[in-house]
Amino acid sequence: MQFSEVKGECHFNGTLATDRAGRLYDSRLRQSIRSARRPLSEREVRTVEAMTAMRITARLTRQLMDRWAEKHGLSEGRLHVLFRLATAPDHRLPLGELADVLEVTPRNITGLIDHLERDGLVERIDDPSDRRLTYARLTVAGGKRIDGMRAQGLEWQLKIAAGLSIEELEQLRHACFRLIENMTGAAVAERSA
Repeated sequence: MQFSEVKGECHFNGTLATDRAGRLYDSRLRQSIRSARRPLSEREVRTVEAMTAMRITARLTRQLMDRWAEKHGLSEGRLHVLFRLATAPDHRLPLGELADVLEVTPRNITGLIDHLERDGLVERIDDPSDRRLTYARLTVAGGKRIDGMRAQGLEWQLKIAAGLSIEELEQLRHACFRLIENMTGAAVAERSA
């Protein structure tokens, strides 16, 4: 399966244009903002444009991820479980911790693990010292599935980010985490060079 096969399934209904500084914007969105009853300041217009662009990007990214996972016989949730277990110590995590890390409910993690276990990609292991604790562990087949997908996933991310300089990628990362900081109140642990 090629990146272009999946990419073709995502749609953008705006109209891309370039401003005087060479930056992209959606001219249809800008026109609708400018025709609003209450005129917006330049800061308000740029904020609405940026937040709308972020939502569209997030939606399209999720669509690409969903379709990519489906092509490999997985849901996005199952794919995240496999990736998380692949990087965990001994390729295993307690189910409760896995639910917390993936920010899903215990019931949801149970369903995800049920499907992955049925497919032979994950197995449940009881903790011999604590009968209340059950681990999910990546099987050899699960590890092979993830290893086969990892290179393709990196290739797709590089293609999505094509044309962005390292500085632009760092600015994008920074802007996203600043928004996360504003939304969640997450504290900056330390600043480094």
